[in-house]
Formats: sequence, structure tokens, C-alpha cells
Amino acid sequence: MSSAPPPSATSRHLLVIPYPAQGHMLALLDLTNHLASHGGFTITLLVTPKNLPLLQPLLQTHPSLQTLVLPLPSHPKLPVGVEHVSHIGNHGNFPIMAALRQLHDSIVEWFNSHPSPPVAIISDSFLGWTQRLADHLQIPRVVFHSVSTFLIHVMNSCWVHIKTDRFRSSPVIQFSEIPKSPSLKKEHLPSLVKLYLDSDPDWNLLRDDALDNTSSWACVVNTFDNLEHDYLEHLRKLGGEGRVFGVGPLDIIGAAEDGRNPIRESSSEILTWLDKCPDGSVVYVCFGSQKQLNQQQMEALASGLEKSGTRFVWVVKTIHRTDSGSNGIPIGFEDRVSDRGILVKGWAPQVAILNHRAVGGFLSHCGWNSVLESIVRGVMIVGWPMEADQFINARLLVEELGVAVRVCEGANSVPESDKLGKVIAESMSGDSPEKIKAKALRREAVEAVRSNGSSWKDMQDFVNKLMQLPLN
Repeated sequence: MSSAPPPSATSRHLLVIPYPAQGHMLALLDLTNHLASHGGFTITLLVTPKNLPLLQPLLQTHPSLQTLVLPLPSHPKLPVGVEHVSHIGNHGNFPIMAALRQLHDSIVEWFNSHPSPPVAIISDSFLGWTQRLADHLQIPRVVFHSVSTFLIHVMNSCWVHIKTDRFRSSPVIQFSEIPKSPSLKKEHLPSLVKLYLDSDPDWNLLRDDALDNTSSWACVVNTFDNLEHDYLEHLRKLGGEGRVFGVGPLDIIGAAEDGRNPIRESSSEILTWLDKCPDGSVVYVCFGSQKQLNQQQMEALASGLEKSGTRFVWVVKTIHRTDSGSNGIPIGFEDRVSDRGILVKGWAPQVAILNHRAVGGFLSHCGWNSVLESIVRGVMIVGWPMEADQFINARLLVEELGVAVRVCEGANSVPESDKLGKVIAESMSGDSPEKIKAKALRREAVEAVRSNGSSWKDMQDFVNKLMQLPLN
């Protein structure tokens, strides 16, 4: 447990608790960056030891930030040493969430011993137990949603009705209480909902945690009005006056003129390669930090990229060596496409890549963080939703916004390589309707965070709400 000097007499002390998954953590750190830049707050970030290095870019930018480092409690379904979802995959959310809720007493002990304890908690929506923590400490809690507002409504409805026949008897669920009354196949529901076990006490605790999010003092969402107007307005109606703030896209707050965010990215030789490519000619291929393609999917994707004839940057999360190639990559593939494609075996500076003039498409799993990063750069999406919130995001992108095409769906689905190559080639050639709409949506995203834009106003209102909290 770390110690910290007391906050200044004129600042509000905030305790920020991120959830250790890439899309969740990056977005909340972007919000923290903005609050730290404001100057009216003293901020303590709570992390477990192995997640502390992920804070370094933010801590270097704002040396005044404090950290509270607490060991992650054990859980029978969590391998020893795992502290981040990317190290275990999407199925690890359940045990990580269950383990983190055991930090309650340690945080209370730290709070009670602090010379000037926090006046509010800002925590991820996956940490709904912090609502009861805040109630115990008698301070307000802000729930931060790193997901779409559409998903927030779907999740809330699922948790409310999950024990009813509405969910048990039908393969398609009608959400009549959500704007536009969407219908969703059961297999397209969020992963946590599909994995829920009524007989497991831990699952019922996590369901209660999720429902407690609706009791928060304030709700901050990484979205913007013109992206999800109806869903955001409905959330405001449910949440009450002055409690819901759409402040996204957060990753362009504090970004440099070249679109690179110092909290997220660094320079890369990939950008040097892109400098040599024509405008809009490259498709960026990445499926996030959690998903690892199987052998058949790797071969189909490689074949599709080769048949498309399109330039590409493919971020490969390699699998074990097989007879058909090195780490799942087909033998000879890299040599055959060396003149127009590069494979990145590891981390890639995604924001900077998407911002590059040469990139015109993004073959993506449709995670919300990637969706927003693509929208901000005016890059159309070729969607392959696999799990979690991705089917819902893909529906929003394809059917409502028209900035994406769906090429495949499902965690274990294998795309037909000829079709995949054709869709990629057609999407990247000329000005498709999706490309035109993506560029228009980019302008709306940028306007949202500019002075007097919808997200700018909501951020100002949120900061003012925090500044009205009583000092210790």
C-alpha cells in the first residue's frame, strides 16, 4: 500500500479506480489526464502491482498524480499472477471482477488513515461494488462507462430481466424499453450476460454490482451526442437532470496536432512505412488485446488479405507453431506480400496508425475503444465482431450509422477468403458510402470536443459538478 502527501487546501481529492482491461483502462486514463490538466484536483489512482507500469505515460505527464498499489486478492478461477484481462482473455473478466471486489476493506483502511481522504470515487462500470464502498465512506461515486450508451441500455435491461422467461425462452430478445426497440439474438448479447449462472453466488453478486451502477451520483460515458443521440438522451432521462455526461471521444482530448496522444502512443517504424504509401490505400487489421485467432482463422485472413491486392498492416497475436507455418502464419505469406504489407508481431501504435493519411480502412473486432479511435480518424470499419460488446457495436456501426460493413461474425467463425478479399478490395477502392459517412462522422466527433461542442460542454459541466464538492 502506498502513501501520499495530503491534497492542497484548495483541491478536491479524487480516487480513480480503473478496470484492468485495455479498452476500459485507456479511456479512464484519458479522462484522468483531462482532470489532472484542470488543476483543481488531487488524484490518486488505484492499481494492482502488475498494472502499475501501464500508468507510466500518465504519471510522467502529471508527476503530481498519486498511486495506491494494492495486491490483487486471489480467486479460484484466476491463475496466479494474472492481473489484466489481456493475459487471460475475455473469459477472465468474471474472476478478475470477483477478485477486485475483495479490495473493499483495504480501501476503507487506506481511506480512514489518510490525512485528507478523497471527496469522491471515479470508477469503471465493471466495478459496481465501489458504489457500496462510496456509500460506506459517505462520499459520492461517479460511474465511468468506456462502452457505448447503446450497450449500457442493453446491459441494464439484461441484468434486470435475466431471471425471467423473457430471457430463458426466446432465441431473440426484444428490448422494447430501449430507443428504436432493437431485437438481438441471444448469441449476440454481451459475454457477461451469456455466461451468467443463477446458481453461482459470485455471479449474483456481480449482477447486483452492475445494477448498483444506476445509483451513482454521476455517470460519465465515452461517447458523443451525434454518435448516439437517442441512446444518450434516454440515459439522461433515466439518470436525472445533471447526472449524465457524454464526454467522448476522450482520446483526442490532449492529442497533438498529428493526432498522437502522449498518454497512449509513441513513434514507430510502422509510420515510416506508411509514409511511403498513397493516401487511403492501407487497411489496418487488428482484433484488440484479448482475441487470439485460431489456425483456420489465421489462414483465411492471410488468404483474404493476399487476394484483396490491398496494402495492409496486420497486427498479429501469434499462436503456437504449426506444420502450416510459423506461429500460425502460412508458409511463404510474408514473402509473397512483402511489397504491400507488413505484419506486426506485438504492440502497435494504433491511434497513430489510424491517424495516418495512408490508412483508409480498419478490419476490426468492433471493440468500443477501437470504434472511437477509428471514427475520430474518419476511417471506415470492416467489422468482424466476436464477443463481449462487439456485436452490439457492429449493429450500431453498420445498421444505424452506415460507417462499416460486416464481413464475418463470431469468435470461432472462419471467413470465406474469396469473399473477405473482395469485401476488403471493394471497401478500399474509391469513395464507398461507408467511407463518405465515416469522414462526415469524423467532423462531428471533432466538433463535439471543440469549444462549445456537446462533449466539451458536458466535460465542463462534469468538472464544475466535481468542483462543487465540499473540501475536506
